[in-house]
Amino acid sequence: MGDGSGKKRKRDGESAGKPKKKVVLDAPAATAKVSSVLRPKSCPPVVATAPGLEIPKTLVFHSYQSKDEARTKTKHPKHAVDKELLLHSTAHRSLDYTAREEEPRGSKPLLKHYVGIYDPKTGKLDVVEAKKMVVRGQVRAKQLPTASAEDIRTRQTMMERKTDLGQTFGTKKAKKAIRENVLNAIAPERKPGDGSPTKIDNAARAMLDSVGALTSQMATREELQAVVDDAKPVPKANLAATDIQDVYDPDVIIGSDILNLVPIREWQEKARHKEGIQVPSRFIAARVNAIATNDDAVTRLRVLRYMGFVILFYLAGTKPGKQQGTRRVVSRDQLREVLSPAPEAVIENIRRKFSDAGMVRKYHIDLLMTHCCVFACIVDNFEVDTENLRDDLRISQTSINQFFHEIGGRVKLVGSKAQGRQAHIARLALPLDFPKQRLIAPRRK
Repeated sequence: MGDGSGKKRKRDGESAGKPKKKVVLDAPAATAKVSSVLRPKSCPPVVATAPGLEIPKTLVFHSYQSKDEARTKTKHPKHAVDKELLLHSTAHRSLDYTAREEEPRGSKPLLKHYVGIYDPKTGKLDVVEAKKMVVRGQVRAKQLPTASAEDIRTRQTMMERKTDLGQTFGTKKAKKAIRENVLNAIAPERKPGDGSPTKIDNAARAMLDSVGALTSQMATREELQAVVDDAKPVPKANLAATDIQDVYDPDVIIGSDILNLVPIREWQEKARHKEGIQVPSRFIAARVNAIATNDDAVTRLRVLRYMGFVILFYLAGTKPGKQQGTRRVVSRDQLREVLSPAPEAVIENIRRKFSDAGMVRKYHIDLLMTHCCVFACIVDNFEVDTENLRDDLRISQTSINQFFHEIGGRVKLVGSKAQGRQAHIARLALPLDFPKQRLIAPRRK
């Protein structure tokens, strides 16, 4: 039965309470007492840092200390801490380590460093004054032997003397140019008194190899020209064609499906019955009757009708936009009314090709102009009088000449003022004459 007191009975072997004895640990004294401050007369301890270097633990340094002056101004001997000390090591296979005293930036002029030797048994601390040094590393292959002044004068070439004169007496602009040339130059090593190059060191060879690897992956001038041509707003040309008729194929730049949907029966019937054909283009009006009555010029007539839809789209199907140099496409219902009787597929083809999200930007305008130049060449058998087309597109003669040049044509002035008429004739013939990529000359320094 349980105990009536409510207390739990302890198990056998369980101690009644905590032990009264405390464990004594062999710990050092809580406080340390400085027993002495020493200034060594020889071989002072060194507190060294090596910024940016990882020094091997097995590295051995040799110490070098300046000798005492023969005539000392003070009677007391000079301590080792006050003497100049240098540590040097050549134990590494390719690096030389040198430790020197360097005054840290922003430090006080009377800053001193100490090393403490602590005895944990007695709690005493011996303090010894130390030297603060910085370890630097230098590649052994880069170290040049000391040369006399005569050797240096012999090694100098005429260009080096000219450089020295420029640095001494030149203007600020000349000094800047000399500094940039020196920084960008990779000169091979030369023997003293010899003007012929001997060899290139490993660092320069590695730099030249890296430059060669990078330049080998650079695009050639032809590849850059091809990228520029692909990005231009011009119809796709077949540069491998041997006949001028195959350079700009209507089935490619317009599409055979779209070209077959272009309505031409109305024009053919009116031309055969000698009825007037009303078109808002001087270029089309001057050619439609002759082409519509020619049964062998069906493709040219379709191209002419498609060209009329494109000009109508630019003049009546778009309006000036808010941003300068842009135009805005009218609503779809208005566009159907403007381009009537064009089928819906033809209207969508023109809208998607020469606009983006209802906006006609400079790229689309240039693309439309170059397409009209190609259509004009196809209709006129690749020899076009640019006057009517220039007036239809409402651009200057210089602009229409540039658009013909972009598609590979050449524009020449025919006739003279004495004859009473001058005409600008654009011809498209093989080989095509495209504008070349302009090379920008470097700035003169």
